[in-house]
Amino acid sequence: MKSLLQTLIARSLGDTSKLLTALGLFFLAWGTIAPISTLSWWLRDGNRLAQQRPELPEQDVTTGTGPSCYLVFLAGVGNVADVDLSPGEDIFLTQMAAAVPNCVVVREVFPYSAVSDDVGGQPFFRWVWWLSERTGGEDAPARLVLKIRNLWRMALSADNRYGRAYNRGSAATILERMAATEAVPLESEQPFQIVLAGTSGGVQVALGAAPYLQQWLPVEITVLSFGGVFDGQTGFDAVEQVYHFYGQDDWIDNLGTVLFPSRWELTLGSAFNQAQRAGRYEAIAIGPHAHDGDRGYFGQGSVEGESAEDTTYLDLTLEQVKSLPIWPSP
Repeated sequence: MKSLLQTLIARSLGDTSKLLTALGLFFLAWGTIAPISTLSWWLRDGNRLAQQRPELPEQDVTTGTGPSCYLVFLAGVGNVADVDLSPGEDIFLTQMAAAVPNCVVVREVFPYSAVSDDVGGQPFFRWVWWLSERTGGEDAPARLVLKIRNLWRMALSADNRYGRAYNRGSAATILERMAATEAVPLESEQPFQIVLAGTSGGVQVALGAAPYLQQWLPVEITVLSFGGVFDGQTGFDAVEQVYHFYGQDDWIDNLGTVLFPSRWELTLGSAFNQAQRAGRYEAIAIGPHAHDGDRGYFGQGSVEGESAEDTTYLDLTLEQVKSLPIWPSP
């Protein structure tokens, strides 16, 4: 009996090991071919951005005075479409629009495609998206596949080989969404402000797009990171300030400091460390937040220990963001 039990355990472990190895090889192969769609787009349409900014329709451009501020939101890797915002994220943007009426809120940017094409518009992933919608839940296997797909796109943004193409496309999409929301003053004599707010991998894409937005527009760029995961080179030389909010129970936020050597303290010359020494990067402990869910940065769960019983994690986030010294006066 003991021998039979040992045999079954050994076989089970062997099968599990084979399965994990197969999955690992599959995702490695997937990562290897991830740049293909970006490179094909670049060869077909994107290389025009190497020399000039995107052309915008006349109604999306103003030669006079335009908005002094745009707040652009880039969602985390759990989002699969440009309109796939969580209820808390939607409330956050609505309340920021009310609190800072001089800042135009731009919502519909999908960071995990060079042309902001959500996964439902991509034939290979359309059926996975359909399956994730049918099965439901953030932990559904199909939803996990889509998150891994988005992680590979985030990695493209940080890659010094493919990032230039990917990030130009992301910057062009941000500009087009800004213009579609309210006409952009392309030739303004006074620089206007762009606040790129992102969660998780959306922060990497925001930093990747920043140099091209700065090149194309008369702007000053600020990045708001909510538990963001990002490298320590891309975009730091193009932004005025990065505010990185982190939660006490958010372990994912720490991945960037582990995965990217440019975030390590020993790499003194990295753009991240230079920005930190110059005071252009500030890490702010926002509260007992987790990375996502009811206790996330936009979570609507009640915070234990707060004097007001109905204080939510989103409330703490809004309080911190509204107090930043970056918003234009009414």
